[in-house]
Amino acid sequence: MTAEHDAGREPFGSRLGRAMRQYGPLCVGIDPHPGLLADWSLPDSAAGVERFALTVVEAMAGQVALVKPQVALFERHGSAGMAALERTLAACTEADLLTLADAKRGDIGSTMAAYADAWLRDGSPLAADAVTLSPYLGFGSLRPALELAASSGRGVFVLGLTSNPEGASVQHVGGAASVARRIVEATAVENEGSVLGSTGLVIGATVGPALRELGIDLAASHAPILAPGLGAQGATPADLRAVFGSVWDQLVPTSSRDILRNGPDVASLRAAAAGVQDSLRD
Repeated sequence: MTAEHDAGREPFGSRLGRAMRQYGPLCVGIDPHPGLLADWSLPDSAAGVERFALTVVEAMAGQVALVKPQVALFERHGSAGMAALERTLAACTEADLLTLADAKRGDIGSTMAAYADAWLRDGSPLAADAVTLSPYLGFGSLRPALELAASSGRGVFVLGLTSNPEGASVQHVGGAASVARRIVEATAVENEGSVLGSTGLVIGATVGPALRELGIDLAASHAPILAPGLGAQGATPADLRAVFGSVWDQLVPTSSRDILRNGPDVASLRAAAAGVQDSLRD
């Protein structure tokens, strides 16, 4: 289990839980896809990506619990795109808006430590409130990030059970002792003693009966559960209730394109996010 955060910043899980109670559980992706940039009449360039991202920040501040910049869509524009991401993260901090950098980093040893340093260290220009991680070099390979997140009051979201068709070939292996189940159980150890821990899980909104079939107990993990797939990827609020009803208080559903297609008007973006929040409450 990681050491308790003992610095000035409140642990990420506590901060996220408070934001979810205040605004609702929705996470909105900041996904500057080329098609969305065109729909917003923005150039497919670092400048266009930054204008897009800062508009989403303006619209979502004080409206949702969390925003999730998709790192790859900034990175495709090279150093200028990454500079745009740095300014986007800084704007979120200014707006008191929690951030999850969707970077899906995973490696071993000093390389994993360097990734942790980039995304989780106080003072790093890329530091977010949390970052997504891939555990498929072994959950223990994530230790540098888990330890730095704990010491800096930040969080991580570990890929647990994804809904892409290829994922099952790795994550379902082992049956009753599946890879996915072992990742969830390892996450539970990290969150021991927490109501809502700072080590989250990514569980696809469209995994259907897989959780039950693999005997996975999400409640025991005390993890915030990021559930991508709401809206354009096919999951409805009713689907979320069917899959995650027993852990609804831990759930952080993610919607991106269904909301972002309402831009670039800030009021329209806010109204779209509010509509999704209402559907989740209903």
